[in-house]
Amino acid sequence: MAITAAMVKELRDSTGAGMMDAKKALTENAGDMEAAVDWLRTKGLAKAAKKSGRTAAEGLVAVAVESNKGVAVEVNSETDFVAKNAEFQAMVGGIAKLALTADDYEALLASDMGGKSVADVITDKVATIGENMSVRRMASIEGASVVSYVHNAVVEGMGKIGVLVALSGDNEAFGKQVAMHVAAVNPASLSEDDLDPSVVEKEKQVQMDIARESGKPEAVIEKMIVGRMKKYMAEVTLLNQSFVVNPDLTVGAAAKEAGVEITGFVRLEVGEGIEKKEENFAEEVAAQLKG
Repeated sequence: MAITAAMVKELRDSTGAGMMDAKKALTENAGDMEAAVDWLRTKGLAKAAKKSGRTAAEGLVAVAVESNKGVAVEVNSETDFVAKNAEFQAMVGGIAKLALTADDYEALLASDMGGKSVADVITDKVATIGENMSVRRMASIEGASVVSYVHNAVVEGMGKIGVLVALSGDNEAFGKQVAMHVAAVNPASLSEDDLDPSVVEKEKQVQMDIARESGKPEAVIEKMIVGRMKKYMAEVTLLNQSFVVNPDLTVGAAAKEAGVEITGFVRLEVGEGIEKKEENFAEEVAAQLKG
């Protein structure tokens, strides 16, 4: 029997299981919806699905570099306790290595990891450990050389902030300094050309509105905006930022002195952009005791 997208959606809605798990359950049971539900329950996936609604904003970012390619992967858990677990760390490290040969996020989830897909490995861990987990995102970069850095690494190549820097030449020491700068300052883009035009326009309008409050003529305001936008670019673009190692130089100028060009960077921070739910610990314990 052909498994349709509508069938997968129906099973997901009724069980809360992931898309790949729902599709597999239907395939294994020839499209029988009830049998598929039972299959999910026996595999412990329905139990895991109940945890999928809980916020997973802790975890680790792992980086891996091979030849001229680097990858960074964020794997989330609900608590920092799990992130400090050696078993969890080994899993994250394995996923990062697989990311080196994965074309994109979906390909990574489908990659074979000891006879199971990465997605299935994560689901199994959710069921056994009892916390929601997810491979949230991956990013890759290529260059003549790629340097990695992990801020406050808990083990080699893993921590709360992972950075990759691509260079046009081979200067690992300088690349490491730039990576540390990126970790600390968190630039929005490499250069002005890489910034989202809508973000630039929004900032320009904000500065225009602020300047108009001064009551100055439009001609004067236009000149003021040129200076303010230049300052804005110096704050948010890597090449124009003051280099933390030598504030007298921009990062771009420092790269020129080092004999290389910075061609790109990646920065992933655990939980970045995730809205964490603040909970009363006593209430949480009471809720668990009630079942």
